[in-house]
Amino acid sequence: MVSTEAVNHVVSVGSAATAAIPFAFTPTLQLALVLFALGFVGVLVSRHLIRALMCVELMLNAVNLVLITLNAQLAPSEPSGQIFAIFVLSIAAAESAVGLALVLAYYKQQGSIEVAHLNALNG
Repeated sequence: MVSTEAVNHVVSVGSAATAAIPFAFTPTLQLALVLFALGFVGVLVSRHLIRALMCVELMLNAVNLVLITLNAQLAPSEPSGQIFAIFVLSIAAAESAVGLALVLAYYKQQGSIEVAHLNALNG
């Protein structure tokens, strides 16, 4: 089990000649990792389209958590992480609306929302 104290890790950007950016692997980042993993596994094993869309939303929320946490650690005076999180939220809202519209249209046509029946869309 990972201890709750912050452990400094170094993430190298680009080649080995560039400067490294240190950040702490906090419990917030651990939570984001668990949320992303749950969403990823949920997308892989889900048999219903709505559950898969919910898992994609969970993954996007985990990304938002990482953006805000790393922004608070690396540049607390700049709101760049929050700005990116707002963009991700707006894209997630659009994805949710379009995804649910497609699921409803598919349900009206096929009468089922199981992923196994998606091969019926082949021409």
